Amino acid sequence: MTEDARIALVGSPNAGKTSVFNALTGLRAKTGNYPGVTVARYVGTCRAGGRAQLIEDLPGTYSLEPISPDERITVDVLDGRLDGAPRPDALLVVVDATTLRRSLLLVAQVLARSLPTCVVLTFTDELALRQGRLDVDALSRALGVPVLAVVGHRRLGIAQLRERIASWRSWPAPVLAPPTDPAELDAWAESVLVFAGYRPAERHRATQRLDAVLLHPVWGLIVFFAVMMVFFQTVFTLAAPLQGGVETLFGWLSGLVADHVGSPWLSGLLGDAVIGGVGGVLVFVPQIVLLFLLLALLEGVGYLSRAAFLMDRVMARAGLEGRAFVALLSSFACAIPGIMATRTLPSAKDRLATMMAAPLMTCSARLPVYVLLIGLLVDPSSRIGPFGAQGLIMFGLYLLGAVSAMVAAWAVKKLTDRHGTPMPFFMEMPPYRMPAPRAVLLAMWSSARAFLRKCSTVIVVTSLALWLALNLPLHSAAQMRAAGVDTTNSVAVSAYVIDHSYAATVGRAVAPVFDPLGFDWRVNVGVLSAQSARETFVATLGQVAAAEDAENPAGALRAMTYPDGPRAGQQVLTAPTIAALLVYFAYALQCMATVAVIRRETGTWRWPAIAFGYLTVTAWLMALLARTVTAALTGG
Repeated sequence: MTEDARIALVGSPNAGKTSVFNALTGLRAKTGNYPGVTVARYVGTCRAGGRAQLIEDLPGTYSLEPISPDERITVDVLDGRLDGAPRPDALLVVVDATTLRRSLLLVAQVLARSLPTCVVLTFTDELALRQGRLDVDALSRALGVPVLAVVGHRRLGIAQLRERIASWRSWPAPVLAPPTDPAELDAWAESVLVFAGYRPAERHRATQRLDAVLLHPVWGLIVFFAVMMVFFQTVFTLAAPLQGGVETLFGWLSGLVADHVGSPWLSGLLGDAVIGGVGGVLVFVPQIVLLFLLLALLEGVGYLSRAAFLMDRVMARAGLEGRAFVALLSSFACAIPGIMATRTLPSAKDRLATMMAAPLMTCSARLPVYVLLIGLLVDPSSRIGPFGAQGLIMFGLYLLGAVSAMVAAWAVKKLTDRHGTPMPFFMEMPPYRMPAPRAVLLAMWSSARAFLRKCSTVIVVTSLALWLALNLPLHSAAQMRAAGVDTTNSVAVSAYVIDHSYAATVGRAVAPVFDPLGFDWRVNVGVLSAQSARETFVATLGQVAAAEDAENPAGALRAMTYPDGPRAGQQVLTAPTIAALLVYFAYALQCMATVAVIRRETGTWRWPAIAFGYLTVTAWLMALLARTVTAALTGG
């Protein structure tokens, strides 16, 4: 089926453009970057009238007078100035019916491009629910172009939109183009609204009452912190039984391998490296899925935009604006989309400061590490007042990351833009609404799928490499007996092999760096392996623990002792050491993909090198401080 046309979706952020795009393209969408730039590109195929129409979702913009890289790309595509991205044949302008007055500015600018245009009205159901009114046919006559009403997340009106797309060549055009003079444009917009019988939507009384509290400078912050506390308590409490089930499943699979694979080498490779290494990370999928589900729910009900408004005051103290909070919030899933989201910032120096701060936000890759270490540090039944101790520590780590990100952004902004002033920040406050279950589940699955994809690629490869490093070089039975090892004892053999492996050599080589933090060579190997992906720290310790006690790896980690040196025989993972590890992972930039994205976004290796350097040094110093303080408090 040949493509009949290239049709671009244009609209402001939060106008429902992406819902319309998803409804039109279904599962036939793909992502990439525009040629020569790093702004994301979303393209899909819509079957209409027996032909395949190429649909492109352009970056959201409030007007065609760009102030950010994303908005510049939209204008360049519409004007045909971007190499490798041909000018669209036709345009769909997605307009939120509840903000029609403001949206008419963008509609006028699009109509000035003289391309076949159709206006797609979203949230008309909400307009009616809030006592608003609009005559769609009259609006079409007033604008001189087709106008259709759709409800994207419920797929209402999508069939009619497909039919209209099929006949894009016959779309009518305005007899007179909208004026370009601002004063005349306001009069034109008013005349269109009057002709269409438009009555704005009333503000929800419930929304007004809630916002009086949630946007209050004092009560709003109290509620924000309470929501976050409940958030992390829920992640721990609800995920625990699910995590136990996943752990049991992988334990059963490891047992199957041990029972049915005769070759010790192959059995170890499959059981310890693949199932043990990857399974040790997948055990934390319930927490990660819950994290993304709760974030999607908070966004869907409209609370996250309120949180961004509250945080705008905090961001201003760091010399940034509220849009930077949105980028940093994206980093809770992964620093990479957070860094990419800085493209919406109009100031290049704001983008740089936010990029330098984004890796400090607690991403999902840290979650398995935190859950493992907190589980070793605190008993699940421990409570501090009405809250579980584990959830409070997790909340504290997220808070530490957020505060540190603000400090880092402030420092970078001071160094790079001493006389800069924050630009005005505009953010819509949508009414509180029940989110569509399908949209919430899709958002959750999209983020969880990215984590699972990492498990199936980076973590599998790293786990295999780690297993080889922990089991090579090979040692004969005679060599082990000469060293006094009981070769009939599998645990003793495993301990000897690991202690004389290539990994042990590397771990001991870097010991002078990490000795002050209380790490032994096995922990050192885990920290080094985490440079590929933080989750591999869990896989590394999982393989070490499984080799020492396959039946009870968690117990093996708790009982792990220093094999040699001045601390020989002492427990490794004490409270001070675990505190140092938690803080080290809170600060260290241990994701080479993030380094690569900073390089791509800044166009130089200078800033990723600075980010890696300052975060690694900060991680070591803060970990040493955490160990010292914890040792003083616990007497350890």
